[in-house]
Amino acid sequence: MSNLKILILDDEVRITEKLKYHLDKRSFEVYTANTPNEGFALLEKEKPGILILDVILPGMNGLDVLKKVKEDYPSIEVIMISGYGDMDMVIEAMRKGASDFIRKPFQVMDIQVAVERTGKFIALQKKLERAEDIGSLVSRELEGMIEKDFIGESDAIKRVIKIALKTAKDKDVNVLVTGENGTGKEIISRIIHYASPRSEQVFAPVNSSAIPATLLESEFFGHVKGAFTDARDDKKGYFELANNGTLFLDEIADMPFSLQAKLLRAIEENKVKRVGGNKEMPVDVRIISATNKNIEQLIEEGKFRIDLYHRINTIEINIPPLRQRPEDIEPLLNHFVDSFARKKNMEAPGISGDLIKKLQGYYFPGNVRELRNMVERALILLEGNELLPGDFPLKGDAQKESMYFDTLDLERNEQQLIVEALRRCQMNQTQAADLLCISRDALKRKIKKFGIEIGKTIV
Repeated sequence: MSNLKILILDDEVRITEKLKYHLDKRSFEVYTANTPNEGFALLEKEKPGILILDVILPGMNGLDVLKKVKEDYPSIEVIMISGYGDMDMVIEAMRKGASDFIRKPFQVMDIQVAVERTGKFIALQKKLERAEDIGSLVSRELEGMIEKDFIGESDAIKRVIKIALKTAKDKDVNVLVTGENGTGKEIISRIIHYASPRSEQVFAPVNSSAIPATLLESEFFGHVKGAFTDARDDKKGYFELANNGTLFLDEIADMPFSLQAKLLRAIEENKVKRVGGNKEMPVDVRIISATNKNIEQLIEEGKFRIDLYHRINTIEINIPPLRQRPEDIEPLLNHFVDSFARKKNMEAPGISGDLIKKLQGYYFPGNVRELRNMVERALILLEGNELLPGDFPLKGDAQKESMYFDTLDLERNEQQLIVEALRRCQMNQTQAADLLCISRDALKRKIKKFGIEIGKTIV
């Protein structure tokens, strides 16, 4: 961000020089102008990333300058400053495209914080645009922010990324991310957060199944001092801590039924009340939930509220398991090998073609997480300079587990898929239905349709 260009347009020389002095010290490239004409000339010549613009200018109103700047240079972010700004003026500036509005008199730190916040937004936008230009997955560009891996070349993963980024633009829409363990549900959730207008605020991950039932309400909504035996002080809950940011509810399907109604109320009313308290506090939180279970089946079984399901499921993003996208295995393999080699200060070994073929035929019950662990183990035990099939022992009966379907489209592979799912689940119909992402009743109908004999062992 140190090479970011900033133009300060204010009719008071004292202000432009003072701001230039302080921003120069932070290695920004700063230009100043005291009239609109000077400002437009510098805009054309220097193409700054940020314009700090006063509302009151000689010969032209700052709001009119803002309008012209956003028409001619839409990528420039504008921070408005004024000593006369009422709320109507602030709203008008924001409608015309200003990214921030700071009232005079202000502290230099106010401007510095606004510049740094806007600079981070510009940097993210450039990363997204560059990724789109080269046809890469945006998640690769976001990895530096989320410190996670989300690599792929398949159409399925590109669709996931496309939906995630479109969803991110709406800062309020609630999202449900589904998929098997190890597919990257939290990574996608972080991408949505960090590519959204909430990116500067908190991303708060909560595992709904890891909190003791007796503490759930207190953890989510907070408590006041004396609310129960161990409540020695007031405590904020997850909703308050994530205010203005994103609350990520992992394993949402495991949330106790008794808490679901209270969670629904908090989401619908955007208010929470601490345990033992009487005051309702407003909160502004985007909810991203994740599960590896079939919530529709849980609704049928009376274990999950249908109204909560519809509230958290405005947009659903399903991440396909790795076995359905074998074309992603090679780029993932290359990525993990290079990443672990750097961490272990070793030269990245070669990868044999036979190894890639072997892995592309494997079932990967642990998905991307399993592949990542395989690579780390192989590099630790590696003796040569090339990774070979023998460096990747596969779990279980490799011949049976390596059965691969091009798709889980039931219309094309329905009977074969049902038989395979029942075999893998040792004839447990509930588990097989989960694996096929259908209800148990639907599975029963299909078993009857194809005359599959449940009493016999399937090999």
